[in-house]
Amino acid sequence: MKIGILTIEIFMYNNHNLKEKRTILNSLKKRLRNNFNISLIEADDYEKWQKATLVIVAAGKDNASVDSCFAGIIDFLDRDDQVQLVRHRTEII
Repeated sequence: MKIGILTIEIFMYNNHNLKEKRTILNSLKKRLRNNFNISLIEADDYEKWQKATLVIVAAGKDNASVDSCFAGIIDFLDRDDQVQLVRHRTEII
Protein backbone atom coordinates (compact mmCIF):
# COMPACT_ATOMS: atom_id res chain seq x y z
CA MET A 1 0.00 0.00 0.00
CA LYS A 2 1.18 3.50 -0.87
CA ILE A 3 0.20 6.78 0.76
CA GLY A 4 0.39 10.01 -1.20
CA ILE A 5 0.49 13.58 0.04
CA LEU A 6 -0.49 16.38 -2.33
CA THR A 7 0.16 19.92 -1.14
CA ILE A 8 -1.56 22.58 -3.23
CA GLU A 9 -1.61 26.35 -3.13
CA ILE A 10 -4.67 28.01 -4.62
CA PHE A 11 -5.61 31.60 -5.35
CA MET A 12 -9.23 32.76 -5.12
CA TYR A 13 -9.59 35.93 -7.16
CA ASN A 14 -13.35 36.48 -6.80
CA ASN A 15 -13.60 36.81 -3.04
CA HIS A 16 -13.05 39.97 -1.01
CA ASN A 17 -12.93 38.87 2.63
CA LEU A 18 -12.36 35.88 4.90
CA LYS A 19 -16.06 35.01 5.01
CA GLU A 20 -16.15 34.57 1.23
CA LYS A 21 -12.92 32.55 1.43
CA ARG A 22 -14.54 30.18 3.96
CA THR A 23 -17.59 29.74 1.71
CA ILE A 24 -15.47 28.91 -1.33
CA LEU A 25 -13.11 26.60 0.59
CA ASN A 26 -15.89 24.70 2.36
CA SER A 27 -17.61 24.07 -0.97
CA LEU A 28 -14.34 23.05 -2.63
CA LYS A 29 -13.37 20.68 0.18
CA LYS A 30 -16.80 19.04 0.14
CA ARG A 31 -16.68 18.54 -3.64
CA LEU A 32 -13.15 17.09 -3.46
CA ARG A 33 -14.16 14.66 -0.69
CA ASN A 34 -17.27 13.60 -2.62
CA ASN A 35 -15.47 13.09 -5.96
CA PHE A 36 -12.26 11.49 -4.69
CA ASN A 37 -11.58 9.09 -1.83
CA ILE A 38 -9.29 11.49 0.08
CA SER A 39 -8.72 13.31 3.33
CA LEU A 40 -7.75 16.98 3.33
CA ILE A 41 -7.06 19.93 5.58
CA GLU A 42 -6.31 23.60 5.19
CA ALA A 43 -2.71 23.83 6.31
CA ASP A 44 -1.62 27.44 5.94
CA ASP A 45 -2.59 30.97 4.90
CA TYR A 46 -5.54 31.14 7.31
CA GLU A 47 -5.66 34.93 7.47
CA LYS A 48 -5.03 35.60 3.78
CA TRP A 49 -8.39 36.04 2.09
CA GLN A 50 -7.30 35.20 -1.46
CA LYS A 51 -4.84 32.37 -0.81
CA ALA A 52 -5.09 28.90 0.71
CA THR A 53 -2.85 25.89 1.14
CA LEU A 54 -4.50 22.48 1.24
CA VAL A 55 -2.89 19.16 2.11
CA ILE A 56 -4.58 16.15 0.54
CA VAL A 57 -3.85 12.55 1.51
CA ALA A 58 -4.80 9.49 -0.54
CA ALA A 59 -4.01 5.80 -0.22
CA GLY A 60 -3.70 3.28 -3.03
CA LYS A 61 -2.37 -0.13 -3.88
CA ASP A 62 0.58 1.30 -5.84
CA ASN A 63 2.20 4.54 -6.98
CA ALA A 64 0.17 4.59 -10.21
CA SER A 65 -3.19 4.58 -8.41
CA VAL A 66 -2.14 7.43 -6.11
CA ASP A 67 -0.70 9.40 -9.04
CA SER A 68 -3.93 8.85 -10.96
CA CYS A 69 -6.01 10.18 -8.06
CA PHE A 70 -3.80 13.26 -7.73
CA ALA A 71 -3.89 13.89 -11.49
CA GLY A 72 -7.68 13.82 -11.29
CA ILE A 73 -7.64 16.32 -8.42
CA ILE A 74 -5.31 18.68 -10.29
CA ASP A 75 -7.51 18.45 -13.40
CA PHE A 76 -10.60 19.08 -11.24
CA LEU A 77 -8.98 22.22 -9.77
CA ASP A 78 -7.86 23.43 -13.20
CA ARG A 79 -11.49 23.29 -14.38
CA ASP A 80 -12.89 25.08 -11.30
CA ASP A 81 -13.68 28.71 -12.11
CA GLN A 82 -13.53 29.89 -8.47
CA VAL A 83 -9.91 28.95 -7.82
CA GLN A 84 -6.60 29.07 -9.62
CA LEU A 85 -4.02 26.40 -8.90
CA VAL A 86 -0.76 28.21 -8.16
CA ARG A 87 1.57 25.39 -7.16
CA HIS A 88 1.43 21.74 -6.18
CA ARG A 89 3.85 19.21 -4.76
CA THR A 90 3.43 15.45 -4.51
CA GLU A 91 5.11 13.01 -2.13
CA ILE A 92 4.47 9.26 -2.06
CA ILE A 93 5.43 7.17 0.94
